[in-house]
Amino acid sequence: MSQKPASSDQPVEILRLDNQLCFALYGAANRMTRLYRPLLDALGLTYPQYLAMLVLWEASPRTVGALGEALDLDSSTLTPLLKRLEAGGLVTRDRDPEDERRVIVALTDKGRALRDQAVTIPEKVFCALDMPLEAMGVLRDRLKTVAR
Repeated sequence: MSQKPASSDQPVEILRLDNQLCFALYGAANRMTRLYRPLLDALGLTYPQYLAMLVLWEASPRTVGALGEALDLDSSTLTPLLKRLEAGGLVTRDRDPEDERRVIVALTDKGRALRDQAVTIPEKVFCALDMPLEAMGVLRDRLKTVAR
């Protein structure tokens, strides 16, 4: 028995928008961006700049290569972002005296002080999502698996 092909005007279940993982991720990413935007605007940061600052707040100084590895970004994407952070007085970028090919990024006092203002952001986002902490952790871990 052969199945009759679906009519071109009939929806194919696997192609329904609501069944797409990519669309669910896209919508979630957009929502997260909307949640973060006003919080980061108050700090004068874009979301990618915030991510770079998170990495530097964990450990500074770092090479551009190490920063790019942590953020999964290449140096051509990272360099303009770091230039803007430097222009804002949040970081410095200097050639490594031991290897001129490497650039070292370090927080300035202003960049370190910004961390004290940013510390409330995760809690504000958590509250806006209205999701149990455990469920959020499970979701984060599953998304990390997808991102690999």
